[in-house]
Amino acid sequence: MPPTTEAAAPAIGGQLATFWLDGDLYGIEVAHVQEVLKSQGLTRVPLAPAAVAGLINLRGQVVTAIELRERLGRPRRPEGTDAVVIVVRLHGEAVSLLVDAIADVVDVDPADFEAPPDTLDGSARELIRGAFKLDGQLLLALDVQKAVGA
Repeated sequence: MPPTTEAAAPAIGGQLATFWLDGDLYGIEVAHVQEVLKSQGLTRVPLAPAAVAGLINLRGQVVTAIELRERLGRPRRPEGTDAVVIVVRLHGEAVSLLVDAIADVVDVDPADFEAPPDTLDGSARELIRGAFKLDGQLLLALDVQKAVGA
């Protein structure tokens, strides 16, 4: 039997919706994005994991809000700074991701897809599928399903 090795994440390409988080640029596949909203009122959830910032009311639908800074092991968002909400749809369910700022939709070529940088460690490394080098900027491709715990 051949030895088992960790399979590399498949290359992704096409359009990525990009956003800023603690000074770094991240991207998720546009197909997962339902909408982007300004900061929303959160209802805290007692005894929820630290990454669950709370619940938001999205036109009558209760949606879990995941704090990506927490999931990626980044420092807390500075006081008085509002998060931007990216609502993603996975397996027919809406989940919101809290990020610092929304950026552009960019086209990426699967041929430019690279393994996650060695500088990533811990929880962040597990959530990043890979990276793309853009003009003077590294775009980290987020694994949405892992980020929301699906």
